[in-house]
Amino acid sequence: MSARVRFALWLALLTLLVLALFGGVAGVLWLDLDAAQREQLRLLLGERVALFVMLALLLPFVLGGLLRWWFGAYPGAARRMAEELALIQTVNPAHRVTLAGGAEMRRLAEAINGFADVHRRLESQVKARVDEANQRLAEERNRLAALMSELAQSVLVCNAEGRILLYNPRAAQLLGADAPSTSGAPLGLGRSVYSLLERSQIVHALDRIGRRLEQQADHPVAHFVTARADQLLRVQMAPVLDAQGEVGGFVLMLEDITRSIASDTRREQLMRQLTEGSRAAIANIRAAAEMVQQYPDMDAAQRLRFTTVIHDEAAALSARLDAAAAADADAPGLLWPLEDMLAADLVSALQRNLERRLNLAAAYRDEGMPLWLSVDSHGLVQALTHVLGRVVAAFGVRSVVIEAAAMGRYVRLSLSWSGPAPQAEQLRQWQAEPYAPGSQGEGHDGGPSFDQLLLRHGAEMWSQTDRDKGLARLCLQLPSASPVQPTPPQGPLAARPVYYDFDLFSQPGQTPELDERLLAELSYTVFDTETTGLAPSEGDEIISIGAVRIVNGRLLRHECFERLIKPIKPVSRASQEIHGISPQMLDGQSGSEQVLPLFARFAEDTVLVAHNAAFDMRFLQLAQPRTGVAFEQPVLDTLMLSALAHPGHPDAEHRLERLAERLGVAVIGRHTALGDAIVTAEVFLKLVPLLAERGIHTLGQAREASQKSPYAKLEY
Repeated sequence: MSARVRFALWLALLTLLVLALFGGVAGVLWLDLDAAQREQLRLLLGERVALFVMLALLLPFVLGGLLRWWFGAYPGAARRMAEELALIQTVNPAHRVTLAGGAEMRRLAEAINGFADVHRRLESQVKARVDEANQRLAEERNRLAALMSELAQSVLVCNAEGRILLYNPRAAQLLGADAPSTSGAPLGLGRSVYSLLERSQIVHALDRIGRRLEQQADHPVAHFVTARADQLLRVQMAPVLDAQGEVGGFVLMLEDITRSIASDTRREQLMRQLTEGSRAAIANIRAAAEMVQQYPDMDAAQRLRFTTVIHDEAAALSARLDAAAAADADAPGLLWPLEDMLAADLVSALQRNLERRLNLAAAYRDEGMPLWLSVDSHGLVQALTHVLGRVVAAFGVRSVVIEAAAMGRYVRLSLSWSGPAPQAEQLRQWQAEPYAPGSQGEGHDGGPSFDQLLLRHGAEMWSQTDRDKGLARLCLQLPSASPVQPTPPQGPLAARPVYYDFDLFSQPGQTPELDERLLAELSYTVFDTETTGLAPSEGDEIISIGAVRIVNGRLLRHECFERLIKPIKPVSRASQEIHGISPQMLDGQSGSEQVLPLFARFAEDTVLVAHNAAFDMRFLQLAQPRTGVAFEQPVLDTLMLSALAHPGHPDAEHRLERLAERLGVAVIGRHTALGDAIVTAEVFLKLVPLLAERGIHTLGQAREASQKSPYAKLEY
């Protein structure tokens, strides 16, 4: 319906309503008059009929004018306002609503324009911040690119799908960014790393990293060696974690070890030739020389015969040495580097592979102690999967039990199942077959075999039958490795005293200028110590110190300090049960005279933070005469700050692990100096906004409030 038709309808309706209103009023008045009054009114109106007709004709014009004004002042103004507001929102943020219509509509337009101004200012500020953040990211990216360009190692950065996000010139040189390689697609941004390196090995490494993350390991990295065309590459993989702690990508550091491995192989081949091929010649020379020495009076003919033997054997030995030196450098049988890993990790990878590829259930039993292996984990998992695939096909096995046991310098893996065992000849045939992921060795030629894998490990495999239990068993004897230094065990909470005779509030480095600084603006060194015992005044000493920095409200995990310290006093048994640091671990470590000056330089120009800080500071204070180091900067104690942020909680709730749990901080590496320092730092960052809600914003306010804490009752 057009605007004119709508206006005409409204005008007609309004005119009729007005006429009906006047008519109704006139009718009511007429009924209320008597006969004489009605006669007088008829005479009065009869003389003015023309005037009433004229007024009736003018009424639509008057009502039309009023109606047009109302339409323009309110509904029309609202429509225009809606249109102009849509213009501001979609096309032109600088446009403003026209001040038109009634007074109320004008005030509404002014309010809308005010909101538009505020919105534009906020939008400009957000855009400026986004531009600033993008500029910082660009600077960080440029610095990272510059840093990577100078690295001696080849580095690839990939996302979770394996797409290459970044690589340095060394990687381009190693993998060939300018031309397709003989083993797949060329290196390039956005390309899949799986076209360059063996996919199964990368997936296997990611599985191992995922397991280490589940175990909350400190450094969840994986290593493997892979062949690419005529190259042999050693690869180190480190995960890139997202905000939820999940693997959002990974970094690969590659090193070409082809020449070094070939060199080692040549040396091994030469030694094998010298030891195996020269033993008989040396024995003949020795025997002939002994005969000449024992019988000096032998006749000339016999002497000539023995000297001829010595000459011929020496010549043959020399020729053998020359042949060994000139041997082909590319002879097969390259040594393949092995990696140290837990038997449980190897079995876990094998279990997943058996379930995924063979639908074979595998249970694991061990001795209850960590067993370390020196193995090529990827090759071993694939080879064992190949052999068990043969077992499944031959005997219909649906489940196996895997056991691991230490056997001197070896670890024996036993895979048991109900049913018959393969015959020796059958097992040798399976071992000689090449294995390949997903194939169980069928129809593949030229790949590595289980025999080659066993030779590489110096390992053995055999089958046997346990007739009493009706079980068949496949036994694999692998070389053991020295255990990787474990994270010290999480013992029960120490009875660390809360109060010590150290005044946190009278540090010489405290200044009014520092007191006025906001907590969020300061730089901090958050630290923790492990000690020989709990009585510093009785001679107990620091044996481990760990620290991490907080700058601009960010925890810099990569800027950390961690040292073991060799003490004068022995470590008590009770302390060893708490932090797991044994005297053997401290042998050969530097003393406090060397370590504490390094820590002082690490912590200079920062505020010190610790949990139950008076305890740690007392140890540092007592070490000052021996080290010459005085820690004079301000100190904050998260124990006291926790009591300020949560005054209603009992004492037990302010212990570090309970506090961390309440604030949603994951506790990793508890009762290690660096692990506790990182937890304390994360707790401190959570406490800062909670303190702000209670009006504690500056360092001075935090110190002043801490003095009123029940934990500020110092003993002197």
